[in-house]
Amino acid sequence: MTEIVEILLSASFWAAVLRIASPLIFATMGELICERAGVLNLGIEGIMVMGAFAGWMAVYAGLGLWPGVLFALLAGMAFGAVHAVLTVPFGLSQHVVGLGITLLATSSTYYAYRLSLPEVTSPPRIEPFQPLEWPLLERIPVVGEALAAQTALTWLAFAVVVVVALVLYRTPLGLALRAAGENPQAVESQGLSVTAIRMGAVIAGSGLMAVGGAFLTMSAFSSFFFEMVNGRGWICIALVVFGAWKPGKALLGALLFAGFDALQIRLQQTGLGQIVPYQVFLMIPYVLSILALVLMSRRAEVPAALMTPFNRGDR
Repeated sequence: MTEIVEILLSASFWAAVLRIASPLIFATMGELICERAGVLNLGIEGIMVMGAFAGWMAVYAGLGLWPGVLFALLAGMAFGAVHAVLTVPFGLSQHVVGLGITLLATSSTYYAYRLSLPEVTSPPRIEPFQPLEWPLLERIPVVGEALAAQTALTWLAFAVVVVVALVLYRTPLGLALRAAGENPQAVESQGLSVTAIRMGAVIAGSGLMAVGGAFLTMSAFSSFFFEMVNGRGWICIALVVFGAWKPGKALLGALLFAGFDALQIRLQQTGLGQIVPYQVFLMIPYVLSILALVLMSRRAEVPAALMTPFNRGDR
């Protein structure tokens, strides 16, 4: 118990929590935008893989870090456009299309990687984003030290949450987007295009998912390997449900999962790690997240028109 308390009071633990949560925040906000508009995007896992590769490859080619982020964003939006066309105007199954996008994006990434680096046995490393210098923050114990250890992409992730919340609840665009996922007939009665709103939401949300993937290669690992996303996309879908389709609660869910993950890594290095098999520690964040999801989702209100195709003129 003492060891756990020491871990929770250490700046390195909270720095790791913020770092682990950052890609989840980007992708969760992207999925939340899609679902609030009425579209379930199961392509998130593959889009994150593609974003991780696209951003890393752009930097490796010499375009720079921020152009790399932009390149990842555009790659995600491209796959989002494919998803949007198939599910919104054509009304195909969102489950089937989403899984197809995941397979397409993952296999396309593998092909592009082998085509670009045919002779490479281990992925080259790039110079990633470095922590921003905040002299005043570094003087604040624990919290300040943890914040001072973050890169610009982590700060951007939290800014995205604020922007998404403001757009959803403080702008006419956000009202129209939420209505498209709740009552698309009402949107149509106002002379707005449900198809355009939903397609725009899927494309924009997919771009954020790809930036979440790019965080892994450009701010966390400085290299690319295919297992790096490692199910984070599916976790983000669960986090949207955990957060009841609200940005603030979804952010808390991402931080909670990241806290569990950072904790299990450190527990393996304590005396418990000598007794308990490491597989048990790997299970901890997922088991606790499932329990939290079960408790929270019972009170969550699902968007009424989620996964429901809309045809103009339907009543």
